[in-house]
Amino acid sequence: MPQKDRYLVTGGSGFLGRILTRYLKQTGNEVFLLGRSAENDLTFDISTEFDLRADLKFDIVIHAAGKAHSVPRTAHESDEFFDVNFKGTKNLCHALEKLTDKPAAFIFISTVAVYGLDEGIGISESHALNGQTPYAKSKIMAEEWLQGWASESNIKLGILRLPLIAGPNPPGNLSAMIDGIRMGRYFSIGDANAKKSIVWAEDVAGVIPTAAARGGIFNLTDGHHPSFGELEKIIAHALGKKDPMKIPPALAKFMGKTGDILGKASPINTNKLKKITSTLTFDDSKARQLLNWNPSPVLEKLPGTL
Repeated sequence: MPQKDRYLVTGGSGFLGRILTRYLKQTGNEVFLLGRSAENDLTFDISTEFDLRADLKFDIVIHAAGKAHSVPRTAHESDEFFDVNFKGTKNLCHALEKLTDKPAAFIFISTVAVYGLDEGIGISESHALNGQTPYAKSKIMAEEWLQGWASESNIKLGILRLPLIAGPNPPGNLSAMIDGIRMGRYFSIGDANAKKSIVWAEDVAGVIPTAAARGGIFNLTDGHHPSFGELEKIIAHALGKKDPMKIPPALAKFMGKTGDILGKASPINTNKLKKITSTLTFDDSKARQLLNWNPSPVLEKLPGTL
């Protein structure tokens, strides 16, 4: 029987964190959650310094807590990304340093946003980290700091750079697409042939033990990189809706410029429009070679959750 591990998971109340926690428990591991709310086993706010009991023992730490899915409008809101994603990572690691028995491995849930790209095909882990948003910069800083810390601490470090994450009740842009199609308020733009990398959340959970044993930096995708048109059709059919109405690119461009003027009140602007109409995919061949990564096609999984 395979050895079971003791996991410490941050961000366990989030979309991905809940799926990670459920999977790890179902596969017989012992899981402890660390976070701000009372539902956690260890109640701490990682954005401030904290201490753990020295006798606590964890084999693997999964750091999934982080601030995302928002566009900062003030300097204070920008600072929150660094307080949680960078300083929070350091605070967690400093708390782990004080344990009598250090964890053998640390898994950091990162993002493909670190590359800072709006378009591109087959971007690999060797690409420069050019992300300029507070979210991307804070994740880059955390990744770089963790590599030094893990080396000095003799802890195996795995960094998982994730694209759009799919699963039951997903957050962010995928949720907005599903809700828009459900309410008949979603419009398909032109040929809708721009492709995006996506990954099934439970597949991420499944690869973590291997990533913890191996260490390294990995992009994870489903390998298919569906187009917007494919996603729209799959979601519409699963919801029993007609395919979304198509609008010409020229009209979408006008709507984007109008959205720039209206600001937050508009569901679209030129920045969002560029992302929707540009292909951006990532290469996961390193994970396939070194982690035996064999992901599920999201287009086959997603309908069962709608």
